[in-house]
Amino acid sequence: MEFDLTKAQDGILLVDKPAGWTSFDVVAKIRAQIRAEYRARGEKPTKRQLKVGHAGTLDPFATGLLVILLGDATKKAGELLKLDKVYEAAFRLGQTSTTGDPEGEMTNVSDKVPTREEVEAVLRQFIGEITQTPPAYSAIKINGQRAYKLAREGKEVDVPERIVTIHSIELIDYTYPNLKIRAHVGSGTYIRTLCEDIGVALGVGAYCSQLRRVTVGQWRLGREPCG
Repeated sequence: MEFDLTKAQDGILLVDKPAGWTSFDVVAKIRAQIRAEYRARGEKPTKRQLKVGHAGTLDPFATGLLVILLGDATKKAGELLKLDKVYEAAFRLGQTSTTGDPEGEMTNVSDKVPTREEVEAVLRQFIGEITQTPPAYSAIKINGQRAYKLAREGKEVDVPERIVTIHSIELIDYTYPNLKIRAHVGSGTYIRTLCEDIGVALGVGAYCSQLRRVTVGQWRLGREPCG
């Protein structure tokens, strides 16, 4: 996969990340592409020209908008990480996953079929400021180490709770056991955790089967900054 670096504006490139790629995979690929393009011209890139970062990680199973920062734009990472985001997510009810997504071990929880009215009522409960415990399989650092690395080693991971903001949740489709929503959330929100908490509230369990990020701040997939 090649990236069209000519589309970068002010050092910001919008990438539609495919499933199976980590955010670091995209960064590494773009850095290698920059190096190759300079070498093709017989030039050697500077350290500044090889600086590549992003404004918010996407899980490997997720797709969608990854805001890539090039060169001096990497200095904006801290600021851009605080931007709101919009996700479209598919949940599977009746089962849980050790990772909260399709990559974990599944456990059947319940064969109860919630009504659409029950689903809508539960979704409304999660709008506003809520408390979340981010998943153990996440990039959060615990005592200097990534939580997911500790979890994969079978170590107990104590991830602290956090307050996050859910601005809105729209029910797009519900055909049991599949539930699809669009969520506008504040910085630091984990959709996998939101999914699991909704499953608990419904009394049936749930995991996030698909996840796509469509908006980061003023940027949306397939268009320039929308202001």
